[in-house]
Formats: sequence, C-alpha cells, structure tokens
Amino acid sequence: MPIPATWSPKLLALLRIVAGLGFLHHGTSKFFNLPPFPMPLNPLFTVAGVLELAGGALIVLGLLTRPVAFVLAGMSAVAYFMVHAPKSPFPSVNGGEPVMLYCFIFLYLAAAGAGAWSVDATRSRS
Repeated sequence: MPIPATWSPKLLALLRIVAGLGFLHHGTSKFFNLPPFPMPLNPLFTVAGVLELAGGALIVLGLLTRPVAFVLAGMSAVAYFMVHAPKSPFPSVNGGEPVMLYCFIFLYLAAAGAGAWSVDATRSRS
C-alpha cells in the first residue's frame, strides 16, 4: 500500500527536523563538549561548529530553510573533500557516509523547502 501523496509535506518536515537535530548535535559537541569532541578546535572546526549549531537550529525550526540548507550542503561537501576523501575514495572506509548524506539531504531541502511544521510555512500562510 503506497503512502498517500498528502503525507509528503509532513514527511519532508520530519526529514528536515531529524537532519537538523543531527547537525545541531555536531555543533553542541564542538562548543559544549556534549558529547565530547575528540580533538581540539582549530579555526576550521570553529567555523564548522558555528554553521552546525546555528544552521542546525534554523533547519529544525524551518526558518530560512532554503538558503540555510544550501549553505549547509556546501559546508558538508567541503568537509567531505577536505577531511574524508583524502583518507580513501570509498565513503564506507573514510568515514564520510554521514557527511555525504547530509550534503544531499540539505541540497534537497534547498530545492524542496521546509515542508509542514515550519516557521517558513507559517510565514507563507500569513
């Protein structure tokens, strides 16, 4: 039995919220050591942490979803090619599968928007 098309905005919102919470988690790890971040912060990790913390929160809220998701997709692509790809060309070996998925989830959100249950949807209704 297929999922009704009327569920699409809600499932899109669920994808947005879960991806945003996951990204936010990376930022809390870097700045609040929750869970502990395994290495010292350098300037590049600090910028990544700001984008993860602020961008993740905005994505969870569904506020400015399209532009924020576009920036986060770019950040994820840079992270993959700077940190993971030099280790191995295979994502399952270089540990880059999560960041690769974040990149394409955020790219999709940049195109599709926030879905239901978002500040963006509320603002467009008013």
